Amino acid sequence: MIKYVIKRILSMIVILWCAGLVIFTITYLVPGDPASLLLGKEASAETIAQKRIVMGLDKSYLQQLGTYMFNTFLRLDFGTSWVFSSPVIDELLIRLPRTLIVGLSAMVLNVVIGTLLGIFAGTHEGKWQDSAVMIIAMVFISAPDFFVALLLILLFSLKLQILPAYGIDSWKCYILPIISSSLGGIAINARQARSSMLEVIRADFVTTARSKGQREGVIVRKHMLPNAMMPIITGVGGGLATVIAGSPVIESVFSIPGIGAYLLSGVNQHDYPVVRACVIFFALFASIAILLMDLCYAFLDPRIKAQYSKGKKVG
Repeated sequence: MIKYVIKRILSMIVILWCAGLVIFTITYLVPGDPASLLLGKEASAETIAQKRIVMGLDKSYLQQLGTYMFNTFLRLDFGTSWVFSSPVIDELLIRLPRTLIVGLSAMVLNVVIGTLLGIFAGTHEGKWQDSAVMIIAMVFISAPDFFVALLLILLFSLKLQILPAYGIDSWKCYILPIISSSLGGIAINARQARSSMLEVIRADFVTTARSKGQREGVIVRKHMLPNAMMPIITGVGGGLATVIAGSPVIESVFSIPGIGAYLLSGVNQHDYPVVRACVIFFALFASIAILLMDLCYAFLDPRIKAQYSKGKKVG
C-alpha cells in the first residue's frame, strides 16, 4: 500500500512540473511587452529596458524557464507581483482560506446531496421521483455557474433582501457563492450515483438478498451502495477539482477576494508571476483530489491492495 501511495505522489509531482512548464510557456508567448504595459505609453525606451532587466525579461526563454522552475519547485519561491511589488506567496496564503471555504463547502454539498438524490432516484426507477430528480439535474447541469449566481443575487439579495450580494463581511456572504458553486456538482453527482445504483440493482447478489427477506433499506446500505461507490468516487474526485477550478467565476461575481479573483486580476494586468502561481495552486489542488480518489480506490478495491502488498500484479 505504501508503494501505491509513493507512486501516486510521484505522479502528482510530474503533473505539477508539467503544469508549471505549460503555464510559463503560455505566458511567455502572449503578445505584448509586460514592461511597456506596466509603465504606460509615456515611458521612455531606456526606462522600459531597465524595467525589463528588473523583471528578468531580458533573458532568453530557456534562461527564464530554468530560473522559474528552479525557484518554484526547489526553492518554493513564486516570485514577486509585478503590479503590487509584493511576494505572491503571501497574497496566496491570505486568499487561500476564502477559496477553500467556498470550494470545500460546495464539495460537501455535492457529495452528500448529490449522492442521496442519486440513490433515491435509482431506487425509484421509472417512477415520478426518478423523473423529478433527473429533470432538476438536467436543468442545473445546463445552467452556467455565473448565470445561476446572478439569478440567486436577483432573488435573495435584490428581491427578498435576506442575503448580501457581495463581499466577505460576515458568514452570510458565503451562502450564495457556496450554493452557486454546488448546484452543478450536485446534479452531476446525482446522475452518476443513479447510474451506478441502476447497474448494481439488477445484480445477482441483490436478488439473493431480497429472496432472503432482507429489508430494502438494508439491501441498499450494505449491498448496493458499497458496490456502486467506485464510479461515484470518480465523479466526486473530478467534481472537487472542478469546483476549485471554477472559483474565478464565482469569486468575480460575488467580489470575493480569493485565489480565483487574484488569478483574474493577474490576467487582466499581465501580472504573470501571479498567473503562474495561481495555476500551480489549482494544479496542486486537482492533483490532491486525484490522489485522494486513488487512495479511496485502493481502500475499496482489494485487487489494488493485493498488487502492492505482494509486490506483484494480480491477474
